Amino acid sequence: MNEPAPRAPQELTIELRGPLDATVPVPGSKSITNRAAVCAALASGTSTLAGALTSDDTDAMRQGLAAFGVEIVANGDTWHVTGHGGRLRAPSAPLDARASGTTARFLTAAATLAEGPVVIDGTARMRERPIDDLVQALRGLGARIEILGRAGCPPLRVAGRGLRGGRTQIDASRSSQFVTAVLLAAPYAHEDVVLEPIAGTVVSRPYVDLTLQVMTAFGAEASWSEDGNTLRVAAGRHYAACRFAIEPDASAAAYPFAAAAIAGGIVRVPQIPATSSQSDFRLLGILEQMGCRVERSGDGVSLEGPSGRLRPVDVDMNDLPDAVLALAVVALFADGTTRIRNVANLRIKETDRLAALETELRKLGARARTGADWLEIEPGPLRGATIETYDDHRMAMAFALAGLRVPGVVIRDPGCVAKTWPDYFDALARL
Repeated sequence: MNEPAPRAPQELTIELRGPLDATVPVPGSKSITNRAAVCAALASGTSTLAGALTSDDTDAMRQGLAAFGVEIVANGDTWHVTGHGGRLRAPSAPLDARASGTTARFLTAAATLAEGPVVIDGTARMRERPIDDLVQALRGLGARIEILGRAGCPPLRVAGRGLRGGRTQIDASRSSQFVTAVLLAAPYAHEDVVLEPIAGTVVSRPYVDLTLQVMTAFGAEASWSEDGNTLRVAAGRHYAACRFAIEPDASAAAYPFAAAAIAGGIVRVPQIPATSSQSDFRLLGILEQMGCRVERSGDGVSLEGPSGRLRPVDVDMNDLPDAVLALAVVALFADGTTRIRNVANLRIKETDRLAALETELRKLGARARTGADWLEIEPGPLRGATIETYDDHRMAMAFALAGLRVPGVVIRDPGCVAKTWPDYFDALARL
């Protein structure tokens, strides 16, 4: 008989440590895992995904695809996905996306290819996260979708029966995942799909480029126009099964790098491709501006903390919003006020992250202020505090880093990190 998994503690006190000298492998990219899983599920034949992430978010995607009739056999971090050639079964019960935004949005678009109606739902917070911009774009391509929730949020019912294609506009100012969702399903539309972002605004645009790379690896023809204002996906260029390697997660790597910036010493993260297009790796350049030293050797990256005080920065982080939380905690230890700009979409993540950051940074002694799309952190005398995590994995992971230098930092609901990095606190303890 299998023993039940141990329950995470309600609170976890972080131990002081540093200077650091550690190598920290990070799990596979959630963003790439869920994109590749959809492509493999729609492909013809059996694909192998090597280095896939095992977490709550990717488990939600696996179960959602299984409900469509897709067979996924997982052997550790290697998944074997047998695709259905763009033909998906209509599930007999609503799909539960849980708290996974990528799952809810990507499977909404995929559901247009199902043989019958599909209902998609999620957690209470998911029912507060808008999806109407995606729905409007899919309707423009011939999909029939009914939003059942309030204020343009899930649950929703997708009629299925295929996607016509053609030209449609999309408001991508709140989430690039809306664009990605349409792109992933587009190779199976009856006509070419031309996607026109309204006013040319795509928040976190590098994530769209990442989607195009994954689609191309599976044989689709998808690209930006020469002027960079529209996206085109060729009809009939369907996905083909392949072996696909998933990189370590740049969003996860932000935390060990930030740990070295805060506690001093050196942290190495292995197996980071020099050509990676994951936008959160741009955090390394920001930490360099703050006085850290970054070195690449072989297939890994090392970051060494500063010799003196960290310097404050004023940065636009629209392209790497997931890294904002790690940087905000690093800013507690800077010699001046840090300003983070152009991150309005943080307000519709797992929680209102700007509001949550303002509240919890103040608990630690900082003078934090927020606006519609910005955050300022003015360091003050730091003190321990019990940190609320709002059922948000990145709040837990980021604020735990403060405890490396500040005694008395306690993280509530540390188990919420299972969303993307179940072993995070074990990795932190090994620093």
